[in-house]
Amino acid sequence: MQKLLIIDDNEEVRRQLKWGLSRSNYELLFACDGAEGLALFEKHQPEVVTLDLGLPPFENGVEEGLRVLGKILRLNPLAKVIVITGNEEHDAALKAVQLGAYDYYKKPIDLNELKVIVDRAMYLQTLETENRNLRQQSVNELGIVGECPGIRQVFTQIERVASSDVPVLITGESGTGKELVARAIHKKSLRADKEMVCINCGAIPENLLESELFGHEKGAFTGANKTVKGKVEYADKGTLFLDEVGEMPMQLQVKLLRFLQEMVITRVGGRKDIGVDVRIITATNIDINEAMANGTLREDLFYRIGVMNIALPPLRERGDDIELLANYFNKSVNIGPRKDIKNFSREAMDSIRGYEWPGNIRELENRVKRAVIMANGPTITPEDLGLSPDEAVRARQRADDISLKEARSLLERDMVESALNRHSGNVAKAAGALGVSRPTLYDLMKRHGIRGD
Repeated sequence: MQKLLIIDDNEEVRRQLKWGLSRSNYELLFACDGAEGLALFEKHQPEVVTLDLGLPPFENGVEEGLRVLGKILRLNPLAKVIVITGNEEHDAALKAVQLGAYDYYKKPIDLNELKVIVDRAMYLQTLETENRNLRQQSVNELGIVGECPGIRQVFTQIERVASSDVPVLITGESGTGKELVARAIHKKSLRADKEMVCINCGAIPENLLESELFGHEKGAFTGANKTVKGKVEYADKGTLFLDEVGEMPMQLQVKLLRFLQEMVITRVGGRKDIGVDVRIITATNIDINEAMANGTLREDLFYRIGVMNIALPPLRERGDDIELLANYFNKSVNIGPRKDIKNFSREAMDSIRGYEWPGNIRELENRVKRAVIMANGPTITPEDLGLSPDEAVRARQRADDISLKEARSLLERDMVESALNRHSGNVAKAAGALGVSRPTLYDLMKRHGIRGD
């Protein structure tokens, strides 16, 4: 059961709230001063607190109330604190909101109005907690962030292929996380306690790649002063990951095919066959069919390395995963002197959703890191990300056919968010600016999933 803590030194107010809220679905806790309130908060961790700013020993001031507010939010930043003020404490109430209070309410108390505010605060606190848990769960045990159907299918494929030794080919655009998937397969395999050796076939010159893979004997070529093992031998009993295998020269593809067929290698300049036991995982960003058609990839090699194929979707096709990844990268780099930067502005997130991301996850990570460094305010803007605000417009025009109902919903959401931003998240002021009642604004916020603090 959710808990509501009421901190008020006025016994009549506490009695009124106890009677008025007795039929609610919340467990009610009562405190008559700051010390008792903080003790109850630490013990019971209530989701919502109503806090009278005029607490002893400063009943005619707000010092103690603001101190208790700060302590509560340090104990649990997700807690929703509704400050209760007198008519003459308007500036103090605004200060409390700036310090992190969810909302303020002026005496005398109208129970029906206060119930609405408490209910909405409970709802938003629950929603935030669920979202935080979802973000934590979205980084699964393999270190891969994502919840979209395409990534869920990848998770399933990893589980299925990990325990066998069949060769796996991972395909996908550059920056989609192919090496991360390869490491996940190794981590889940029976070879997890052995080495995983990685080599980028496209990053090593052709005349050195054979030696890098299979090693060489002393005197095999100029400068070969000693016998050197290749990557394949170092991966013995473990996993060999060949990235960008589609860029391997044709002559070397023949030698790789022989190795895959017989599981033996011959070092450059050597005559002795060396048996090895490795699991082969390969990856490429090329179009396989096109490469086989134009002769840059041997068809028989493809059938050897591609016994199982895992295709990674590009970032632009991963839906809400884009937002999950952006928040994940923001959190991972949001440390040190810039730890005050916590959130993306709505325009920034819309721009992220509207951008095509040709560099995929790698590009998103780099842009978020740049934004954390460049942002001057409490939120990250499209400019901080190096994106045009026009990307936000494209995000909303992505669907070819948008109904009038959908257009109205978008406009309604924009107006609510704009009003809340102009008034620093204060619901009462935003409602006044929009010409609606506070309960109506809470309903709109709930409908569009908008936070009010």
